Amino acid sequence: MRPEILAPAGSYDSAVAAVRCGADAVYMGGKGFNARRNAENFDDDALEKAIPYCALSGVKVYVTVNTLVSDDEIESAVDEIRKARAAGAGAIIIQDIGLACIAGRLFPDLPLHASTQMSVQSIYGINLLSRLGYKRAVLPRELSSDEIRFITSHSDMPAEIFVHGAHCMCLSGQCLMSSTFGRRSGNRGLCAQPCRLPFGVNGKGGHALSLKDLSLIGRIKETEDAGVASLKIEGRMKRPEYVAAAVTACRNALDGKRDTETEKLLAGVFSRSGFTSGYFDGKIDGTMFGIRTKDDVENAGEALPSLTGLYEKERAVYPLDMIFRLNSHEASLTASAAGHTVTAVSGEAPSPAVNRAVSADDAVARLSKLGGTRYFPSRIECEIEDGLFISAGAVNALRRDAIALIEKEILSRSLPPERDDMPALINHKRTEKQLHLRFFTPSQIAEDTGGAARVIVPLETDAETVRRLAGKGVRVSAEIPVNFFSNGDYYKSRLLALREAGAGDAWCCGLDGIELARECGVPFSCGFGMNIFNSYSAQLVSQLGAADILLSSELSAAECGRIISPVPTGVAVYGRLPLMVTRACPVKSRITCSECGGKSFLEDRLSVKFPVRCRNGCSFIFNSVPLCTYDKSDEINADYELMYFTTETREECEKLILAYKKRETPGEFTRGAFSKRVL
Repeated sequence: MRPEILAPAGSYDSAVAAVRCGADAVYMGGKGFNARRNAENFDDDALEKAIPYCALSGVKVYVTVNTLVSDDEIESAVDEIRKARAAGAGAIIIQDIGLACIAGRLFPDLPLHASTQMSVQSIYGINLLSRLGYKRAVLPRELSSDEIRFITSHSDMPAEIFVHGAHCMCLSGQCLMSSTFGRRSGNRGLCAQPCRLPFGVNGKGGHALSLKDLSLIGRIKETEDAGVASLKIEGRMKRPEYVAAAVTACRNALDGKRDTETEKLLAGVFSRSGFTSGYFDGKIDGTMFGIRTKDDVENAGEALPSLTGLYEKERAVYPLDMIFRLNSHEASLTASAAGHTVTAVSGEAPSPAVNRAVSADDAVARLSKLGGTRYFPSRIECEIEDGLFISAGAVNALRRDAIALIEKEILSRSLPPERDDMPALINHKRTEKQLHLRFFTPSQIAEDTGGAARVIVPLETDAETVRRLAGKGVRVSAEIPVNFFSNGDYYKSRLLALREAGAGDAWCCGLDGIELARECGVPFSCGFGMNIFNSYSAQLVSQLGAADILLSSELSAAECGRIISPVPTGVAVYGRLPLMVTRACPVKSRITCSECGGKSFLEDRLSVKFPVRCRNGCSFIFNSVPLCTYDKSDEINADYELMYFTTETREECEKLILAYKKRETPGEFTRGAFSKRVL
């Protein structure tokens, strides 16, 4: 089956452009819970207008409800899904696993597509999504063609990939930069894109967090051969002209026509120093980086006027079969298109011809006038009695009436009743608060863990260290990081080795890790990167088997305290939070790995430094100062507090553990979202 072309629509005009240029499906968001809340988007009335418009051309609409949702927003988010379903949405693209659980129970007829914001990167996560009832997965932009092909060949779940548009520097769903800098969360649809600002490397200037836009238009056949079900164009914040050009270029490429002129115009309307296919090619290097230059902006001004003509008229997509009947009693037209057959009867009675009777040629000529509609004439038959007359206007009216009846049939639909099946919320009994420690590297692991109940270690940790900690009665957890990709076999072997050495469970930072731990038969808990933002997400992961849950660092202390969870919950109270996890190393935009030495930093325009550390094929960009809230422990209603060590030495870790016990704060720190919820 050929893949669909999936176009962005941040406005009604963009939806029109997508449909008229040949998109098979369009994705759009409502006003409340979508990852592009700064786009024009669609209120209830606009959604009820846009979805039928698309449906009349056989174009599906997927509605994005792809942000994290707090407990006090659940009802509104469910209502947004309810209205999208009533308007005719073909699927919901969703990030929040708790909201997805609710939607699946209330609206089992409405397909759920797993947003790329869910950070699922491998066949492990895909298998888990399949069991949870998702019907499609939007794969990360960071995957290579080989990794995509492996997923599609080992799963029946349809895969969707991005083929054109902006690259986020960070793994989708893992960016905390915008919310840390200004409370505008990318996970909540309000990313301020601070990554596009200047960030130098080790004192050298540059834009180390700005990638060129992706374009695989010249590689469309390769994506089709890789078994991809949907080719997605990014751009809900962009103009209708951009949508028109991108859809046209993709359509031509999929049809085997290389349209260099449209591709040139598309590059003119928006690019950042050109395009890249680095991730798809598995060539992740400095050539992937680029910024929007003065020339790029000027080229856009020149290209835009040339693109409006692409979507001036409706696209004829349906062959229309017609049988025109004229007898002394009535004139009628039976028409068939889009799987529907209707009959329209003229309000004008036939009369004996005075000068010239209606002929078959006359009728065919009038019925064939379908220009500017979604239909083109196919088979036209005439059954006309001799010597009769009916006006040309009456025949034209029959044609219009028949099309109106067909379109009424296209839009007619019946929905099964909504189920009354909200998941139950079960709460656990709070216990005495514990201290948990997480270490980024084995060399950091403290000799004196300060009475911590649990130590979370990287998979690279040696067996002897695990045995030593376990021998002291400390619960040892092996971290399966959020950057999973094609590391599954390695992670599995290391997890089993540490399990044998005494690690009690896995600390999973994503759905991929959860599935790997389950396959290995190893108990697990939910760690940093899982984005547990509401009580329903807590219920779901506990049903999957999570022993405890680290709550999202984007929740305020008050919000954390209101989470209802069947299992113990924890909050991070110390640590340089990872602002980004990137597969394209930002340091490589300026220097080599040997020059880096594993201890580089980014520097913004205010000379603030952000440490960069690499592990398992990804780079972690840490905040310039650590989070610290443990001195406000009395205001934290959780079962455990987590110290999240990243760049510290072993000695520094031990001093900080002692400071925690004394409730002494470090020199410079941030409170994060402790008292103010992110937007």
